Amino acid sequence: MYSKTVMDHFKSPRNVGTIENADGIGEVGNPLCGDMMSIYLKVENDRIEDIKFQTFGCGAAIAVSSILTEMAKGKSLSEAGKISNKDVANALEGLPKNKLHCSNLGADALKLAIKDYEDKKAGKVREEPIRKEGHAHDHGEGCYCPYCDTEITEGLPFCKACQTDLTVEH
Repeated sequence: MYSKTVMDHFKSPRNVGTIENADGIGEVGNPLCGDMMSIYLKVENDRIEDIKFQTFGCGAAIAVSSILTEMAKGKSLSEAGKISNKDVANALEGLPKNKLHCSNLGADALKLAIKDYEDKKAGKVREEPIRKEGHAHDHGEGCYCPYCDTEITEGLPFCKACQTDLTVEH
C-alpha cells in the first residue's frame, strides 16, 4: 500500500522534464528491470537553481524522482549531496519493501548529477556512459516482473500475476 504522499507525487509529479544545456546530468537504472531515471541540474553560485527529471518506471520511481527534486531545489550542492535514500523514503512516508530500490535510484541519480557538474567545472571530460542492458538485481534479492512488480522465478517466460509474456529477459 502506498502512502498519500507517494500517490500525490505519482499522480501529480513536480519538476518533470529536461533542462537544455544542463550543468549536471545523472542517469541511473536498468531498462530491463523497468526503472530508468535522469536528473538534470542548473546550478548558480553552487546552489541548485533548477532541477528536472525524466523517469521511466513504476509509480514509486516517479514519486521518488518528484519528491527528490523538491527536496534538492534551492539547496547548496553540499546539502543536496547529503540527501540519502532513507531521507527520500521518509519524505514519501515510506515505500513498500520491494520498492525501496527506487529511493536508492533517486539519491544515486542526484549524486551523479552533482558529480557531473563538479567534473565539468573542473574541466574533466566524461565519456558518454555505456548503457548496461544486461539483467541485474539492483533492487535486492529476487526477480520482479517489470510490468506489475510481482516477485517471480528467475528465467520465467510468463508472469502469472499480470498475464504478461516476458519475451525479453526480466
